[in-house]
Amino acid sequence: MTGAHYMDSDSSSTPPVRVRLAPSPTGFLHIGNAFLALIDAAFARRHGGRFLIRIEDTDQERFIPEAEAAIYDGLRWLGLEWDEGPDAGGPAGPYRQSERLPRYQAAAAELVGMGRAYHCWCSPERLDEMRRQQQGRKQPPKYDRLCLGKTEAERKALGGYSERPVVRLLMPTEGQATFQDAIRGPITFEYALLQDPVILRSNGFAVYHLAAMVDDREMGISHVLRGEEWISSTPIHMQIYDAFGWELPVIAHTPLLLNTDRGKISKRKHPWAKMSWFREEGFLPAALLNYLGGLVVHVPDPENVDPSVDRELFGFDEIVEHIDLQRIGPSGKIFDLDKLTSLNGQYIRRLSLGELQDAVHPFLEAAGLHVGGDPKLPRALALEHERLRRLSEAPYVLSFFFRDEDYDASLLIPKGLDRNRALELLRAARREIDSVASGPEGWTATALEASFRALAERLGLKTGRERGQLIGAGVVRVAVTGRTAGPPLFETMEVLGDETVIRRMDEALNRLLSLAA
Repeated sequence: MTGAHYMDSDSSSTPPVRVRLAPSPTGFLHIGNAFLALIDAAFARRHGGRFLIRIEDTDQERFIPEAEAAIYDGLRWLGLEWDEGPDAGGPAGPYRQSERLPRYQAAAAELVGMGRAYHCWCSPERLDEMRRQQQGRKQPPKYDRLCLGKTEAERKALGGYSERPVVRLLMPTEGQATFQDAIRGPITFEYALLQDPVILRSNGFAVYHLAAMVDDREMGISHVLRGEEWISSTPIHMQIYDAFGWELPVIAHTPLLLNTDRGKISKRKHPWAKMSWFREEGFLPAALLNYLGGLVVHVPDPENVDPSVDRELFGFDEIVEHIDLQRIGPSGKIFDLDKLTSLNGQYIRRLSLGELQDAVHPFLEAAGLHVGGDPKLPRALALEHERLRRLSEAPYVLSFFFRDEDYDASLLIPKGLDRNRALELLRAARREIDSVASGPEGWTATALEASFRALAERLGLKTGRERGQLIGAGVVRVAVTGRTAGPPLFETMEVLGDETVIRRMDEALNRLLSLAA
């Protein structure tokens, strides 16, 4: 095929590394696409090459106009940038397939002219019937080449005819196709098991098998890095390259991201298949980038004498330094959301208090907690900083600092106590609160802790379990926060202030009194 072919300005040198991500704007950005984009971007940077984005929008029936912007937004949020693309421009554009249709149509016509492809006028009904008959004979579904070698008039006379033909690639029926996968090694296919695929639809739009090959050639793609679901298509692509006399690029099929049960990540079952979910749930992009990178690279820990021990926290530069296609391996990569969440917590703990406050602000606002100017916010955040694993948890863990929480009064009766004993403890605690609030040391966590530990002694609470019924997960914590767990109790009471604590303890006494004895 004649036509434009991107070449580096220094044609005497080794062709530059050029890789591409080619998403279809038919829905949200999938986590698998982000995983592949990270490999693309790191590999290009590692070799001083260029990373392209090409939008494969030839599937007009499933096309969603806003999906393209979502792709860019999700990748940039993750911290990835590209050198060429529809929004960035570049010397090998246009970078949307819908703007390149004449190239594909010309390529299809050239393949037909050289006898490597042919028109097929079979109607959908005729193809359905053919497949039913093949299934009845327990044969694999495969086009029977009824249209091969026939003129339109000859084919029309046979029935089952459609006026708008597709173009099918003529595949060999004997021998083998072998290619060297940069990740998986040699892979071989038997041509006898393959059928003649459609490469140009009846509406004039090319399918992936043709469009992507033409684009990869014209855009000078040196390494085709794509998901393993495309392995079985490679013999088709090899035939197109062979027909035009093109040199095959390096091909590498990356492993799939798998759920912890080793099943595929499903859009229906797993909401986190959607990249935007991670932002909505309060994951930090650096944590997600780190986690995805850890699935394909091993970054040695320089502080560990054992060279086999990997560093846990690292960024894009380290991924670039250690990316190696041959070391990625063909096995599926388990995406463990619990491990990512734990890693995200580590990144949250690395934020300064000011950075954390900025990060949680939109989550608090969305939950109706308009507390950006409240002086208690930085103090409350300091207490919860260690516990946060997602920013989306902030409204829940912080809400009791700013508003009274409703809770089941039965929580005021710790396990092992009855209502009367719980009431005794709560009344004693309430008196102790007055003592601290009016005491010389002031309302501080230190004064509260000393006072309540002395109270526990006077009440005869000698074991840790007994003291916990008062000040651990016990009556005081529930009265003050409405919960049985939270940040350190006395620091929490200090932040809340004596007026709030007194009011809530009085309310807790009323709740406990309202319960039947």
